Amino acid sequence: MKGGGLRIYAILYLLFLYAPIILLPIFAFNSGTIIAFPLKGFTTDWFGQMFENASLRRALTNSLIIAVSSSVFATCLGVFAARASTRFEFPGKGPIMGLIMLPLVLPEIIVSISLLVVLLSIGVQLNILTVILGHTLICMPYATVILSTAFNSLDRSLEEAAYDLGETKWSAFRLVILPLVMPGIISSLLMSFTISLDEFIIAFFLAGNEPTLPTYIFSQLRFPKQIPMIMALGTVLVVMSIILLTIAEYFRRRGIAKTGAKDTGGFL
Repeated sequence: MKGGGLRIYAILYLLFLYAPIILLPIFAFNSGTIIAFPLKGFTTDWFGQMFENASLRRALTNSLIIAVSSSVFATCLGVFAARASTRFEFPGKGPIMGLIMLPLVLPEIIVSISLLVVLLSIGVQLNILTVILGHTLICMPYATVILSTAFNSLDRSLEEAAYDLGETKWSAFRLVILPLVMPGIISSLLMSFTISLDEFIIAFFLAGNEPTLPTYIFSQLRFPKQIPMIMALGTVLVVMSIILLTIAEYFRRRGIAKTGAKDTGGFL
């Protein structure tokens, strides 16, 4: 059958990629403390332990603060970058946009060590703020890509019509352009939030003594009795990530439909 081999390869690849995620909820509801088959029985005790853990709550609070702050900063900067790149021509536009996109191709370990060296050399104490700085840096390219698509799909005649009706550049942007790209802004916020919440390497180097959710999970892997609780936590994170990405995709498609542009692909 034509294309049958490629289809089988794609199915096997997806199974290999997502099988560990499928196993998360299986062991999260298993009453046994050893992560192995056969399963012992059904329980929700691990989820109860997860919600009662004070250290976990602190790490979750830090991660939520970091993720919300990083997504807002990255999206604001992404709006500026996307608006400039799609609406204006200026010297050095290509290199500047390439520099903004550079974190997409740089290994995170290199970015983390570079930020660590720079921050320590100028005497900045490592804390949540330094993690927010790092996460804003790596989230901004994603925000810029999403928002560039939103700005590119706009009909410029709408902006010109606003000018003809007496609107200033700021009022035209606020009253006409911003509502049209709002689905892209929401998609950018949700995507950046998800990336920041799951990010480990930068948080590991820049958090100092403040735990984040990924670093807390990593620290607990040394204790076998904590593994079932980590499985429960992983299940919750996977569900949250799927929900957030689904919402982001919904708003992305809504924005494309509003502007009448052609859909060239998305998150899901």
